[in-house]
Amino acid sequence: MSWQRVVVVGGGAAGVFGAIACATCHEHTQVTLLEAGVELLGKVRISGGGRCNVTHDYFDPATLVQNYPRGGKALRGPFTRFQPRDTVNWFASHGVQLKTEADGRMFPVTDDSQTIVDCLLQGAIRAGVNMRTGATVVSVSRRCLLGSAISAPERHRKPDGFVVGLKSGERLEADLVLLATGSNRRGYQLAAANGHQIIPPVPSLFTFKISDPRIEGLAGVSVENVRVQLPIAKLAQTGPLLITHWGLSGPAILKLSAWGARVLHECGYQTSLIVNWLPQYQQEQLRNMLLQVKSQLPKRAIASSCPVPIPRRLWQQLVYNVGISERDRWAGLSNKFLHELVLELNQGTYQITGKGVFKEEFVTCGGVSLQEVNFQTMESRCCRGLYFAGEILDIDGVTGGFNFQSAWTTGWLAGQAMGM
Repeated sequence: MSWQRVVVVGGGAAGVFGAIACATCHEHTQVTLLEAGVELLGKVRISGGGRCNVTHDYFDPATLVQNYPRGGKALRGPFTRFQPRDTVNWFASHGVQLKTEADGRMFPVTDDSQTIVDCLLQGAIRAGVNMRTGATVVSVSRRCLLGSAISAPERHRKPDGFVVGLKSGERLEADLVLLATGSNRRGYQLAAANGHQIIPPVPSLFTFKISDPRIEGLAGVSVENVRVQLPIAKLAQTGPLLITHWGLSGPAILKLSAWGARVLHECGYQTSLIVNWLPQYQQEQLRNMLLQVKSQLPKRAIASSCPVPIPRRLWQQLVYNVGISERDRWAGLSNKFLHELVLELNQGTYQITGKGVFKEEFVTCGGVSLQEVNFQTMESRCCRGLYFAGEILDIDGVTGGFNFQSAWTTGWLAGQAMGM
């Protein structure tokens, strides 16, 4: 049997995992992995604050796909074939145990991303993958169509393979190619050169820049359960929120930024945000709670006696914002101020003036159009023999291990299909 030559472009999670799957699946496959940078798995190393949030404990594909603002529908089938439980089992079979935290995120028990990096690199070495760093790919061309456009009939013929051109001038022959470059311009150029439409990439998963006296000086203060809304996009998310030096962050904000990524980009990250600090209470409930405090503790200072489950410092800032001073007592709380305080707690409006990057885990939405990829095999529908995996696709998940899971899944599917 003749050897099959596979070139994987990109040494991130999807590329390395796909290379391992391919080399393991077929003993007559020679897999070469090319990474432009000086090291492999760089994003894996820094993810999760250096702990690596490998995946999430949503083991039902129908639930899992709800965490992908783009790509959830396309991933429904792939997740029935390789999902978080399979990820857990794969790492366990390679000597790495994962643990589940209270919020469902899964990390190696060592709390060290190097554990995951070492596991993947050792797995690639054992599988016989030839890994090369400092190898920048500048072109991927079909051998049978060098120097000519791809015509409609030729898209469906069996390919004669590819020539992979490197920046150094070296040219590699390949029967099959996997593009797993992540969300970068060079990867998109390689895909576009082979007939693919690229959905314009824009940032996803970011924090909001907000300058407002209500949160000034409260950096580090967090609230466990907050509902945030983007009126411009008719979107809302509920969850923990963190006040930062530059504005707002935390899971609720990050999820909202992911779902609203395109709308926020279009408005230049200048729009209003509605914050409900107490979503567990309806406005009438909240009003009655405050009236009860007014009745029971009339002589107490409003600012120093917080009757609701939010941090006291935040309560004080919100109280001052509606015009209540530190000397005002509950007994003197007018209906006007009561109404304004309820609104402040329940639907305060803040102005977003920009965005910040969420730690080092920069995520974009956009990439190769999903309609042009066969999600049973991850093979291109435009160019036979060309495969895709990871963030080069128009897929992005919210924070919590979901982006890595799509990388493991698409990499595994592509590797399995190429190794057949």
